Amino acid sequence: MAIVFQHFGLLPWKTVAANVAFGLKVGRTPSAETAERAAHYIGLVGLAGFEDHYPYQLSGGMQQRVGLARALATNPDVLLMDEPFASVDAQTREVLQEELLAIHERERKTMVFITHSIDEALVLGDRVAVMATHPGRVKEIIDVGFRRPRDAAAVRAEPRYAEMRNHIWSELRPAAVA
Repeated sequence: MAIVFQHFGLLPWKTVAANVAFGLKVGRTPSAETAERAAHYIGLVGLAGFEDHYPYQLSGGMQQRVGLARALATNPDVLLMDEPFASVDAQTREVLQEELLAIHERERKTMVFITHSIDEALVLGDRVAVMATHPGRVKEIIDVGFRRPRDAAAVRAEPRYAEMRNHIWSELRPAAVA
């Protein structure tokens, strides 16, 4: 397993390449393989050319891409994502969602994605677990049913998207306004 956090969790004294390679080094992956895998995943997330940059030199979206590349480089069976796009602006969030859909098609990893965004859950997920509060429990599981490969804009244009979004919001709204 690997996790991508809401906050980027990058080591500020390490470059993009060193941050991506960090988990591999900790796992004692041979140096040549570490360099090859880090380069592959840096390219996969669209950061080729930024290998020698430090986190402070990157935008929030780029920093999140580094965190994603670092997690993917360890080749996990399961990728846990804890609101990874919550701290970026709306436009970057949509771009990252589209990129994650493309990465999912290539990498075929099981992803557990935590989000407060109904849109994000429907665009990215195959199943949405709607949580209840006090105590936190699964209130409902919804099979999304949109085909893969998935196009975010096409999903949002589907009539079922609006129906599911409204249904989920009707389940969440009472707790949100309480």
